[in-house]
Amino acid sequence: MKEALLYDRIDKQRVRCRLCAHYCVIPEGKLGVCEVRKNIGGELVTLVYGRTISQHIDPIEKKPLYHFYPGTTAYSIATPGCNFHCQWCQNSDIAHMPCEYIPEVGQRATPESIINHAKLAGSSSIAYTYTEPTIFFEYALDIARLAKESGIANIYVTNGYMTPEMLDIFHSSLDAANVDLKAFRKQTYNRYVGAGLQAVLDSLKLMKRLGIWVEVTTLVIPGLNDDDGELVDAAQFIAQEMGVDTPWHISRFFPSYQMRDRPPTPVRTLERAREIGIQEGLSYVYLGNVAGETNTYCPNCQQLLIRRQGYWVPENRIRDGRCNNCNTQVAGVWA
Repeated sequence: MKEALLYDRIDKQRVRCRLCAHYCVIPEGKLGVCEVRKNIGGELVTLVYGRTISQHIDPIEKKPLYHFYPGTTAYSIATPGCNFHCQWCQNSDIAHMPCEYIPEVGQRATPESIINHAKLAGSSSIAYTYTEPTIFFEYALDIARLAKESGIANIYVTNGYMTPEMLDIFHSSLDAANVDLKAFRKQTYNRYVGAGLQAVLDSLKLMKRLGIWVEVTTLVIPGLNDDDGELVDAAQFIAQEMGVDTPWHISRFFPSYQMRDRPPTPVRTLERAREIGIQEGLSYVYLGNVAGETNTYCPNCQQLLIRRQGYWVPENRIRDGRCNNCNTQVAGVWA
């Protein structure tokens, strides 16, 4: 266990965590919503520092990030825990692991060992992913600072529910993020996620202002967030608040966890969502979890710039961040 950052002592029995937008008030001996931060004797501690539940080498496109170092790999790590309770969680076995199992599972790994593994793998970045990285903030921060010193980029795959205080500390070490915009209705967040929408929107805008490269993913679920009006509102927010060059990944839902009563998303629904994104002015809209449009084209001349096959990039025609045909600047971070 390690003392957590970003908390206040309210009195002798209670502390307030300031890491995510839940702002949990935690009595003595109790856990926060994430179930990995505990009040012990008036001190908030993290239960997952240095305890990885997953370490993998992934294509950067799997995060998904299509405009950040395409064709490279990310050394991906996670610890148990999450501050959301999505009924369709794809990683529920590790995100919602009972806290009493945490000391018995996973592999201990120092920040230095993670950096060494990433170097040996030839990875250009380290991705904090699979579960919500905000909840292992202290661990990720120590790794990220070492990574920057070693010339390795840092990536968050996140639900975006962190506080401004957290981003104020982390942003200088954070190069890119893919943020799950799970819906564009606060009622959906309240009922199915156990959180609020506005804090996610605020984080997206703040990341943009801080200069972090951001891509957005929306898992489109039948009967939950696939209404045309909601998709239009989401696309308008991205275009107007994040910029039309912000990539939007529209992913197909498959039944899982506590939401097995709904069918997979029809491909036509995804195609309609993509059309909506383009109509609202977005330059880069991609389909995920389905055979669909994953190539990148120049927004000016429509030249094919990046050809993808699944998560792999057999062809990249971007040169110095520009279209090789018309010299238009292409938004992104290019190796």
